[in-house]
Amino acid sequence: MGDVQNLSIMHSMRSPHKFSFNEIESAETPDLNIFDPDPVDEDDLWFLPASDHATLDTPHDLPLPKADQRPLVDVAAWAQAEADLARPLADLALHVGGLMARLDAGPVGWRHRLALHEAADLSWLAGDRVPMERLALWMTLRLAGDNEDAQALARAGWAVRRLQSGAGPVGDLAGFLGRQSEDRQAVLDDQIADWHEVMEQARDLHPFSKAALGFHIWPIVGLSVGHSLGGGAPLPLMEASVVAARFAVEGFGSAAFLPLALGGAGGLRGAGTPHDRLTRWIAGATHATRAAIRTLDSIDAWEARAQDICAGLSGRTPPQLIRVLRDWPLVSAPMAEAETSASRAAIQRNLNWMSKAGIIHEVTGQGRYRFWRADL
Repeated sequence: MGDVQNLSIMHSMRSPHKFSFNEIESAETPDLNIFDPDPVDEDDLWFLPASDHATLDTPHDLPLPKADQRPLVDVAAWAQAEADLARPLADLALHVGGLMARLDAGPVGWRHRLALHEAADLSWLAGDRVPMERLALWMTLRLAGDNEDAQALARAGWAVRRLQSGAGPVGDLAGFLGRQSEDRQAVLDDQIADWHEVMEQARDLHPFSKAALGFHIWPIVGLSVGHSLGGGAPLPLMEASVVAARFAVEGFGSAAFLPLALGGAGGLRGAGTPHDRLTRWIAGATHATRAAIRTLDSIDAWEARAQDICAGLSGRTPPQLIRVLRDWPLVSAPMAEAETSASRAAIQRNLNWMSKAGIIHEVTGQGRYRFWRADL
């Protein structure tokens, strides 16, 4: 009995509410145990509000910081950025107009060569690092080296085809992307719907600004997740860039796409405010458009010089070779044969003659498997 009294005394000393042994055993407190902690009033619990209708005046009343309630895409901020950048945006439109004028006056092959150049630069930015010459061989003969990734070449080839011709992304974005995954079709439809919803909110923006917005919201709406173009690694940057490049000039005459990566891709960096992003976008597109114009001017001057030098040659092969060398950055004898339908002997003979005349130069330095390019 003395042990029970000592236990009751010890418990009463550590507990503000004192129970006797009989109280603990009573029916009124059947679940209470001497080893249970003292009950805590709900008003003292930090994870419950003081009342159902209580208002918290300051953030310091919360146990955790408030969630950021700002929208993921602030279209109004993009509109303000466009207004602030009206002058550089007008300069970009002026340069794009100059590019259109040259494309209208030139052959269709110019668009093809620019698309090759743009797709190759985008592949380097995306991590595939496909040179323009290797891409040209893949597009014509499906040739790939032992150490090259055929899927990387296929992805770059997809970009070339989408950039130079075909329906744009405005009417059918899913068809433009060409994603072939039936099990994710519902998810893709939802992502595309979210993308179109934001673009509809920005319908009053200039097409160039709207294209920039479409590029930067690509990962926000989830279009960069869960997809592998051509069976390889996900390439959200290449897809988003090609879509934006075509979207920017939809209905703008001969310019099939807005150059974004020619000569550098600083305009595609995604950090900063909408003003920062649009500033880089306009500057990068202006630089790329100027590079495209310089490329076309160089090709045009080379073609005139080559035709003048080859004017005394007979047959149809020389002018056909000039056309192939104008449209492609790198040409081999089998590739020229496939493009011109001329005999291998005639192709080889004329390529050697043009090389001696200084119109073209051979780039491999080998006796076999040689390649030539125009001496721009």
